[in-house]
Amino acid sequence: MPVAGSGERVDTSGRMEEVPHDCPGADSTQAGRGASCQGCPNQRLCASGAGAAPDPAIEEIKEKMKTVKHKILILSGKGGVGKSTFSAHLAHGLAEDENTQVALLDIDICGPSIPKIMGLEGEQVHQSGSGWSPVYVEDNLGVMSVGFLLSSPDDAVIWRGPKKNGMIKQFLRDVDWGDVDYLLVDTPPGTSDEHLSVVQYLAATHIDGAVIVTTPQEVSLQDVRKEINFCHKVKLPVVGVVENMSGFVCPKCKKESQIFPPTTGGAEAMCQDLKVPLLGKVPLDPHIEIQEFCSPHQSKEESPSSS
Repeated sequence: MPVAGSGERVDTSGRMEEVPHDCPGADSTQAGRGASCQGCPNQRLCASGAGAAPDPAIEEIKEKMKTVKHKILILSGKGGVGKSTFSAHLAHGLAEDENTQVALLDIDICGPSIPKIMGLEGEQVHQSGSGWSPVYVEDNLGVMSVGFLLSSPDDAVIWRGPKKNGMIKQFLRDVDWGDVDYLLVDTPPGTSDEHLSVVQYLAATHIDGAVIVTTPQEVSLQDVRKEINFCHKVKLPVVGVVENMSGFVCPKCKKESQIFPPTTGGAEAMCQDLKVPLLGKVPLDPHIEIQEFCSPHQSKEESPSSS
């Protein structure tokens, strides 16, 4: 898969495809010595301890992020809860103030949906002397996603952890955001390599916290509890929880129906139990469409989700 401008930063030759699934990690005492290390092309490097050395890119990222005032991660425990749509709406909402510079970074490497949601499919990343240039929706709203690096939106990104981590590192280090008030990071669902990487790379730059998106269903809330536990373990502040798809207001009769009944009290009860803020509830809204962001301000004022 061609990745623009990534020759020096990300190994796309397939070498990292050989890293075993049960790799103990370069920081482990078993690095290069475990049974799964046998035959790995990185065995000698890990055994020497060089793989556990501080990553020089962290200092580079720290320097790059000096121009970013606030950094917020958007998380979800389960896919399909509307996290990326929420991220896009939040970015547009913040950017309504023309004096506020907003950046939206999509690190869902294997399922990048932000280009589609933002109406930016087919856009490409351009490189200048100061790094990769984001794709701008408005003068004060820039977007970056691996989706811009694919030759076709149907192309699958079949990467293991090390490659995905390298891509995230490159986004944080090489994208020329300029002076930014808010950097919103749209993450994949769950607690995986991408989450650990972005927290690790941004740890020295101060992360304001995470906004966690859920639906009222117990199966979603169960995974959000794990997500909150993850945040506590990696010392990532939880800004709060947003309950998405919280009821449906019929555009005809104006009556509200619970499409996903909160059988255990929904996000409100969970937030009280875990002592985290409930930021709000967003209803299902038929006015929200993928094409909404092709032209700004199409969201209708009477829309339930706009309140």
